[in-house]
Amino acid sequence: MRGMILAAGRGARMGVLTEKTPKPLLKAGKKYLIEYSIDALVRANVRDIVINISWHADLIKQTLGDGSRYGARFYYSEEPEALETGGGIVKALPLLGDTPFIVLSSDIITDYSLNNLPKEPDGLAHLVLVNNPVFHPRGDFNLHDKTLDYSEQNSFTFANVGLYRPALFAGCEPQKFRLGDLLKKAVKKSEVTGEHYEGVWHNVGTPADLEQVHLGAS
Repeated sequence: MRGMILAAGRGARMGVLTEKTPKPLLKAGKKYLIEYSIDALVRANVRDIVINISWHADLIKQTLGDGSRYGARFYYSEEPEALETGGGIVKALPLLGDTPFIVLSSDIITDYSLNNLPKEPDGLAHLVLVNNPVFHPRGDFNLHDKTLDYSEQNSFTFANVGLYRPALFAGCEPQKFRLGDLLKKAVKKSEVTGEHYEGVWHNVGTPADLEQVHLGAS
């Protein structure tokens, strides 16, 4: 199984912090943000890791290298213009292979173990969900047994951790679109399962978020 870390975004809400430093290379404690995701994949014995890059792409490659110091192999999918979450995955599909793969964001910190994900999703995808945070009170999805649906008010928020079959992206082009829009189409067809996680999960979107996790990780 291969994994992918989404790391191409500008991180605009970080303001001046990401003018010269890509968001994945901001420090939280003694680690770069992206290293929390790298470590999570390696702990799950996922050592072939695709990283999509755009903003300050060269700096990310120079800093992280080929992955050997993490006990992994990195494959970089470069985007001259960031393609958002969905388009970025589609562009990287040739590097991800024909079997299900894990995708997580480079700006989340969680103690969720990727070993808990199923080896294969029952449908086209399996998502990890968390309680709605303050910044996202309407959530993304509801969970009935293991099947997802959604409405105007949802009980849970997508944790940006998921397992996907390549078939989910059939017919998609490597152009700008959000993964969430594609997932909702599959959810409507009852082709997405999920699980609710109540442990540690941080989505680092602002300087205040970064300061909070930095202090907690120090």
